Amino acid sequence: MSGVNEIRSAFLDYFAGAGHTIVPSSSLVPKNDPTLMFTNAGMVQFKNVFTGVEKRPYSQATTAQKCVRAGGKHNDLDNVGYTARHHTFFEMLGNFSFGDYFKPRAIELAWNLITKEFGLKPDRLLVTVYADDDEAATLWRKIAGFSDDRIIRIGTSDNFWQMGDTGPCGPCSEIFIDQGPGLAGGPPGSPDEDGDRFLEFWNLVFMQYEQVEPGNRLVLPRPSIDTGMGLERMAAILQGVTSNYETDLFRALIDAVSHAVGRPPEASNVASYRVIADHLRAGSFLIGDGVLPGNEGRGYVLRRILRRAMRHLELLGSREPVMFRLVPTLVREMGQAYPELVRAESLISETLRLEETRFRRTLERGLAILDAETRDLAAGQNLAGETAFTLYDTYGFPLDLTQDALKARGIGVDTDAFAVAMQRQKQAARAAWSGSGEAATETVWFSVRDRTGATEFLGYEAEAAEGVVTALLRDGAEVEALQAGESGLLVANQTPFYAESGGQVGDTGTLAAPGLKARVTKTEKKLGDLFVHHVSVDEGTLSVGQAVELKVDHARRAAIRANHSATHLLHEALRQVLGDHVAQKGSLVSSERLRFDISHPKPIEAAELARVEDIANAVLLQNAPVVTKLMAVDEAIESGARALFGEKYGDEVRVVSMGRPVDEAGREVEGGRLQSFSIELCGGTHAARTGDIGTITILAESAVGAGIRRIEAMTADAARRHRSEESRTLGALASQLKAPVAEVSDRLTGLLEDRRRLEREVSDLRKKLAMGGSAGGGDEATEVAGVKLMARAIEGVEMRDLKSLADAGKQKLGSGIVVIVGVGADGKAGLVVGVTADLTERYDAVALVRAGAGHLGGKGGGGRRDMAQAGGPEGGGAQAALDAITAAVAAAAG
Repeated sequence: MSGVNEIRSAFLDYFAGAGHTIVPSSSLVPKNDPTLMFTNAGMVQFKNVFTGVEKRPYSQATTAQKCVRAGGKHNDLDNVGYTARHHTFFEMLGNFSFGDYFKPRAIELAWNLITKEFGLKPDRLLVTVYADDDEAATLWRKIAGFSDDRIIRIGTSDNFWQMGDTGPCGPCSEIFIDQGPGLAGGPPGSPDEDGDRFLEFWNLVFMQYEQVEPGNRLVLPRPSIDTGMGLERMAAILQGVTSNYETDLFRALIDAVSHAVGRPPEASNVASYRVIADHLRAGSFLIGDGVLPGNEGRGYVLRRILRRAMRHLELLGSREPVMFRLVPTLVREMGQAYPELVRAESLISETLRLEETRFRRTLERGLAILDAETRDLAAGQNLAGETAFTLYDTYGFPLDLTQDALKARGIGVDTDAFAVAMQRQKQAARAAWSGSGEAATETVWFSVRDRTGATEFLGYEAEAAEGVVTALLRDGAEVEALQAGESGLLVANQTPFYAESGGQVGDTGTLAAPGLKARVTKTEKKLGDLFVHHVSVDEGTLSVGQAVELKVDHARRAAIRANHSATHLLHEALRQVLGDHVAQKGSLVSSERLRFDISHPKPIEAAELARVEDIANAVLLQNAPVVTKLMAVDEAIESGARALFGEKYGDEVRVVSMGRPVDEAGREVEGGRLQSFSIELCGGTHAARTGDIGTITILAESAVGAGIRRIEAMTADAARRHRSEESRTLGALASQLKAPVAEVSDRLTGLLEDRRRLEREVSDLRKKLAMGGSAGGGDEATEVAGVKLMARAIEGVEMRDLKSLADAGKQKLGSGIVVIVGVGADGKAGLVVGVTADLTERYDAVALVRAGAGHLGGKGGGGRRDMAQAGGPEGGGAQAALDAITAAVAAAAG
């Protein structure tokens, strides 16, 4: 038992047999310690358990924890590849007791494991203890049989662990192995302790105090245990090698590098192979945990790690992307222990290939410019800061890469001038943005962004995480705190809350800390990468610099994810049914429903909508994984991915694929160009599998503009409730119609036809009745100035029928003028004047209708000399309108 995978399994099995719960490794992105850039020790995921904030169902645990140290104070990047044991990524094996057992059991378990299970010879081992920890020294003498000269007391912080300035703390005991006199170095505590002969491989931390303030420590009522053993170091010990890079895992990775570049390692270049192998692990695991290369925070550190490896590949003579070809070897070696590596293999490969392709273009451009700009510089001189900034700003050449490329020639960079150029660019960007029409008060976000940096979004992988409050605003101005009952805006260094963008609404949820309760009612973006939380404080005080737990409303997020993924499936189903001309023109994805607009020249028929719904649900039922990749925009489009209307994309994009291709009947098909049913560029959150959507129900389609149709739909439980409500309504309707549900449609069609027939008959009767008597009570027309005049005020006739009544009146008169005022149930009136053809030279219907319109509250009127109409809101003026027109007829005759 000496292989890395065997050692890891043996460690976990040993402690599981001793009553410990095996807890999976937590993410490399800490969710409960926002002060850390990366998880750098096994105890990070148990921080809140040790402090008592969180309770777990177990009191003893064991883990194999993936760790990264490549940023901040824990930065081993520059040493990696050049020493025997420095790594950016490493595995920490540990056992933990949360108030269950303490020093005696911890030391006994450790001693039995390393001497009996791992077979280390006791005479090669020695330990350190804290200077005044007599209890630990006594236990080592008793359990291991060590003499005092093999129990070394250290009085420095090396053997006293603290979580921070306050909090749990306690003495340590480190276990060392003597690797033999062939290596230089002395035992711990000696002047030569930095040599390689005496190797520390396990640290036992005895957490027995709480530091409440400087100089004031209290004894914990339930002391705890936190240990950490370096897996790589133990593998080197058990395999009899003095460098971690000579163990089986690294040999496999270095062999893969050698095969890819076509040359074996040599003494002069072996460091490059080690750098590549180490950085492959770190980069792959970070990508698997949701970190993507970028220019801020964790993304920037990842990019530095990857580009350092890629620079070493270039030094080995590689001129094509290589790192992505190494991923299968890494997955084969470590995928069984870390299944997330297997799940993310395609994302890791695509990201590495894309990053290396871009890096090589950057390197080629940058090195050519550097060569031209430094041709006349000698060792000891500096490259101008403006030139370095142009390389960074225009060509994407990072400052540290510029410095690294010039280091061999002894040329530096004027970093002060570089900083001045960077600040000048920020000021120019701020001025340009301020003039873009945004509210002047929004300029406050520039100063916040300059001070805090971009917000790190953790929400693709997590729905809860800790963050540090970096800014608070109230009424447009920055404040130091918000009190209970107050509302404002909050920015944190990292957040799981999705900020509204791409049609997807922002997350809501809660904020909490000891003594604090607050609600997040909305999340939005400012300046593209600053996540702003709208918060209302319910209890306590929310302050800048405070560590808070940010927790997304899980049920709402799940509903949003389902609706967003359903939108993608419906988009593609619509293209299959309606044609490739269909393109999205905007969308809204909320927790209640989804809607999106598409280009289509005519209404979508019910049968077409049914086919769209059937296809989308057929893909949903495949329960296929929703896969996310990082790709270059051009390459993504070439692969078949569809861009969303109105979205702005950078050089790199997230490509979301889901489902297997189906035909219009929903049957799966093979052999097509595309391997997925839907492939779109999208930065939103999505379901893990298509089956998580539940079901898709189209609610409606409608017109929103020329050639634009709107689709509205629901998913999951909302769709189920909607269908249930529709079913109940249909059942009630069938009951009222006294018909089976299957016959409701036919029964309603018959009833509607009967209603239309009856309405026509009633309308005809009303017309006959209306023309049966005059406004004054007579049955015939009157004569005014020798002209027949039929004037009527009627009710119960539709306004649209007034002109046909006027025509009928004209036919009845033969020669004359017909005036009809129709008064509706709402009190409004319509007015029609008809003049027979023989009188149009003497009388103008338009002039006559205008004479009466004013009495109805109308203005003017219009039509022809033989027929004109008007209307108004005052039906009570009907008789006055008739009288006015009668007078106008008489006046025209005179």
